[in-house]
Amino acid sequence: MVSNKHAERLGIVVAGHGSRDPDAVREFEALVELIRARAPNDVVTHGYLEFASPTIADAAVANVEAGARQIALVPGVLLAARHAKNDMPAEMLALARDFPDVDFHFGAPMSLDPKLLQLAQERIVAAEAASPHTVRRDETCLVVVGRGTTDPDANGEVAKLARMLEEGMGFGAAYVCYSGTAQPLVADGLRRAALLGYRRMVVLPFFLFDGVLVKRIYAAADALAEREPGIEVLKAGYFGVHPLVADVMIERAREAVAGRAAMNCSLCKYRVQIVGFEQQVGEPQRAHHVAVRGLLASEPVAPPQPPVYNTYVPHPIEAESFRIIAAGRDWSTFPPEQLTVLQRIVHTSGDFHAVDDFYFSAGAIDSGIRALLRCRRVVTDVTMVQTGLKRALLEELGIDTWCGVHDRETHLMAEQYGITRSAAGIRRAWQKFGNDVVVAIGDAPTAIAEAARLIREHGWRPQLVIGLPVGFVGTRESKDELRRCLQVPRITNSGTRGGSPWAASVVNGLMIDALNGLASGGGS
Repeated sequence: MVSNKHAERLGIVVAGHGSRDPDAVREFEALVELIRARAPNDVVTHGYLEFASPTIADAAVANVEAGARQIALVPGVLLAARHAKNDMPAEMLALARDFPDVDFHFGAPMSLDPKLLQLAQERIVAAEAASPHTVRRDETCLVVVGRGTTDPDANGEVAKLARMLEEGMGFGAAYVCYSGTAQPLVADGLRRAALLGYRRMVVLPFFLFDGVLVKRIYAAADALAEREPGIEVLKAGYFGVHPLVADVMIERAREAVAGRAAMNCSLCKYRVQIVGFEQQVGEPQRAHHVAVRGLLASEPVAPPQPPVYNTYVPHPIEAESFRIIAAGRDWSTFPPEQLTVLQRIVHTSGDFHAVDDFYFSAGAIDSGIRALLRCRRVVTDVTMVQTGLKRALLEELGIDTWCGVHDRETHLMAEQYGITRSAAGIRRAWQKFGNDVVVAIGDAPTAIAEAARLIREHGWRPQLVIGLPVGFVGTRESKDELRRCLQVPRITNSGTRGGSPWAASVVNGLMIDALNGLASGGGS
């Protein structure tokens, strides 16, 4: 039995990301020791999402075994991005199922706490004091480097920190860049900041601990200083092991148990429609670190194994259909690499002659397969094409799909430019993704017309354009226009026949060939 004294103790699980860099792990564990010293009446354990050990689950078990029945899982991260919004909550939900008699509470990330602003101020002043030169703040540009995520809310917090420090400390300017994922990246950001003409630049990594990324930031700052001898480049320290950091994390644990954990849900892309991220509303909370959880716990670490792919296995009825299709006409007049796509068109249309007017530009099949495996993104003109893509193949190959026809910005663009929503969706895809896409158009001739215009006038070079709309208004003409787009690989047909299922079938055929190639060792 657990004593009442132990039952009343608060458990704090400090959840870190984990790192391959031993310096980062050592500093994180030193911070945990500092938290224990500053919260002596609580049970404090720690765990990691990936690479390092113990895992978060191990840390929770240790907390329960020490007698805690109220446990706050506190993210050892600065900002609320995917780790704090998806991965760590998913870990906590699993723990709640495993320990039904324990009350688990999820704490908010550290965010822009006033204590962290004070610590940033300390780091900047220390960097300035280490210089032999005296330079006014209004002649100094502050460059804040964030981690960079796919979450605009978290990236925006880095910009907010930079602005608060700029105004609060009187810098002449502040510039924001990121170590990865978001733009501009560190080297580009430092070059651009140097063009602002300030005598001094202070580079502040908005990071908790040392590690691979912080080392890269400092290396980029050194490289800039060497290239730009007229600018004094100072490297401020990251936050590190500090009483203010420990106190913020203890506060987050107390807030969690009290039900006062504050998250910026009003701008969370998983809860509300944020401009440009509308499709991620309601995305399930799933941990994506399972494969590397505790990876570095034992030495030597085995090298990562390449994924194993299995040949596509159709449903028995589907297999019988394709046996009939293969025997139903003479296929010897078609190039072998086109047969998977063409036979799927016959399967979709129920018509052996549907493929007689198909057009493939030279190398279109190979370009499409390579693009699916390299770019891993398919853009469609309408959701019917998107929903017609085989979900199992998309998941196994790791391919994302995007259709903007129903997004608010697409509606606004259609109204402002006087174009159809399908055309506006294609224009948005050009803006969002650039050339690294396969475009599949199965409904709107205007979408083909817009793609052709962007290819012709603005240098867009999607990896493959599939144009198979159905209808009588502008359909023939749009397909002819696509056929004349010599700058890109393309698949289309003549006449009025086609439709969303046809466009989806072409992509499905390409994915089947891509998967079979991987399974046989012929692709990567």
